Amino acid sequence: MPMVKKTKLGRFSSKLLGWRMWIQTAFLLLWLDPLGLRMHTMCSPVFHCYACPLATFACPIGIIAQFSALHVFPFIAIGLLVATGAMFGSLICGWVCPFGYLQDLAAKVPTPKIDLPKFTSYFRYVMLIGAVLAIPYFFGEGHPLFVCRICPAGALESAVPAMAGQALGGEKVIWPNALKLTILIVFLIAIFFIKRPWCRVLCPLGAIFSLFNRASAFFLRFDAESCTHCERCHKLCEYGIEPEKTPNDLRCIRCLECTKCSPDALTLGSVFEHSSSHNTNEHGFQATEDTARPSAGTKGKSKKAKVKTVESLRDAT
Repeated sequence: MPMVKKTKLGRFSSKLLGWRMWIQTAFLLLWLDPLGLRMHTMCSPVFHCYACPLATFACPIGIIAQFSALHVFPFIAIGLLVATGAMFGSLICGWVCPFGYLQDLAAKVPTPKIDLPKFTSYFRYVMLIGAVLAIPYFFGEGHPLFVCRICPAGALESAVPAMAGQALGGEKVIWPNALKLTILIVFLIAIFFIKRPWCRVLCPLGAIFSLFNRASAFFLRFDAESCTHCERCHKLCEYGIEPEKTPNDLRCIRCLECTKCSPDALTLGSVFEHSSSHNTNEHGFQATEDTARPSAGTKGKSKKAKVKTVESLRDAT
């Protein structure tokens, strides 16, 4: 069985994998505004409430929802998400997003974990279309299902610090609405028993990035020739995906854990690699040597055909 060597990118990503938590921590420091810049006229490509006392940039989902309520198209926010998605897809979710990092930390607590049905991932698109786009557009920001009024990130990062400050200052504590508080409590319980419940079930930003997974510049490449069908990638994937069947699944957050599979059948690839031995279709499946280049027999036939053509030309003259 022919084995395809990892590209430079594949080898580099394999080395980075052991540092993933540290990379997430580094990005967390960036999003928590350590320099007090408060650049809220710009949005970041991650899920982080800009009402948080520690927020460097604005939240793209909040911006889109507010612009929808104003019936104005958010060119900059949409442009940022399209550019980021086209480049990385949901790699942002697995390596950069602070709200995803919080859930990853909670998942390390040794509690029984619950698997979610596949169909639950489609609720993200319901949240995106309903709470982020349709409800703000038709009913405005005052509607109880406006995304910022039910967002657990807003409750945890903004409402909770505000309540703590009010309590410490001896002021009257202003509680969030009952629905938002209920969602926050359910979320804080769920993160210890379900891996990334918000990301997998309701995150509208993850819904946007997932749409680019099969067309982004960076993608998961599957080499069928290297696969031994051991299904180790099934065990490595914590989100119920079968990577050898759908390496760039809509549910994938691209944590790259599946690339630990020892035969190296799954690797991180990119459109910037020009090696002819890594021809990949739009689904991330890699062409084999037989399909990527002509066989020796074909080369021999074409060579004989050229010789015959030359001889016939000589006879004609």
